[in-house]
Amino acid sequence: MAHALVVGAGIAGDTLALLMERDGWTVTVAEIAPALRAGGQTVDLRGDSREVLERAGLLQQALDCLVPQRGAAWIDARERRLAEMPVEAFDGRGYVSREELLRTDLARIIHEATGPGVTHRFGETVEALEDTGAGVLARFRSGAEETFDLVVGADGAHSRVRALRFGPEENYRRPLGLAHAWFTLTEGPGTPPLDGWFLTHNAPGRRGVEARPGHPGQQEVGLTFAADTLPSRHDREAQFALLERTFAGVGWRTAEFLAAARQADDFALDTFDQVHVPCWSTGRIVLLGDSAWCASPLSGLGTALALRGASELAAALRAAGAPGDTSRTPAALTAFERTMRPRTASAQQLPPGRVASMAPKSALGIRVNALAMRALQSKAARPLVRKAFADSEHGRTGAPAGEPRTSPAV
Repeated sequence: MAHALVVGAGIAGDTLALLMERDGWTVTVAEIAPALRAGGQTVDLRGDSREVLERAGLLQQALDCLVPQRGAAWIDARERRLAEMPVEAFDGRGYVSREELLRTDLARIIHEATGPGVTHRFGETVEALEDTGAGVLARFRSGAEETFDLVVGADGAHSRVRALRFGPEENYRRPLGLAHAWFTLTEGPGTPPLDGWFLTHNAPGRRGVEARPGHPGQQEVGLTFAADTLPSRHDREAQFALLERTFAGVGWRTAEFLAAARQADDFALDTFDQVHVPCWSTGRIVLLGDSAWCASPLSGLGTALALRGASELAAALRAAGAPGDTSRTPAALTAFERTMRPRTASAQQLPPGRVASMAPKSALGIRVNALAMRALQSKAARPLVRKAFADSEHGRTGAPAGEPRTSPAV
């Protein structure tokens, strides 16, 4: 029986493992984290995301985990509203969708759907990949060695597989000038409620502070700021110190959030980057998801592309006769890239001013951004924005799902 190695147990990796298992593959998933990763913000169930989950028979489970939300609001340091966009705006398909769930829930649903044909090795990753006549010999961090008919690097923007076979990260990383920390805050007796609203407070100097509803008794927090490089991912104290310096003096609930970051089990910090790899495969090794095409969180399409990419890769392998015949696997990987490349290229085409609208530089920019959010809901603008949302859902533009392409450049 054909045996595939998927490196990375994220949305893309576990979705692919699930679909390949259903096609008759034996799949090993190596994940460097000690357990399935928790955390992350909400993802919506529109366009490609909804279609792939429905075909996989997982849509209803996702719908059962929706986070109740009332909309998005942009606020000042006293929590006075500068602009708001209710969920009802644009028929529930606006900036905040009517159907959103936490990434951690979606990852769990997909993971739990895999069967006995998928083996997960947590706390494990690859240290070397060598082509042989029989396939690809993988040497693991644990010291184990095994030969696979296919190796898939679905291990994110900082992909180990990409570094081993395609070259160093700096060859493919395109920083966008922002960084973002995200984590879960557990509410206490004195925690201000969100009442279902996704609140954003922008401060001059490209600093943004966000809180949105999570599981009952929890809030999902984000801190956005200008940066191209960060302290080592292994130096957590340096990361906290950077956030505390950067957000010193910012009002609203910022001090509370900075303290909560140190207590969060799912704290993460990374730059907003894109990944551009000229060719996604070599022999029987292929990249999938952010390791191949990261469009950055600013695109709003990361989960949709991960799900669609996994579906298209499984379909290409199936069409080539795998797993019964793996001789045409390299051709299947080429066909997969030919199908997915236009979608990912479109998603990477961020509109002018996208960075500025996410984190305005000046007090004037913050006011103009709020005015623009209100203007987008005007009777005159509404049809154009609806079309942008619809195009985004089906991969025809680079607009974030749920956010217009006409973000102001301030």
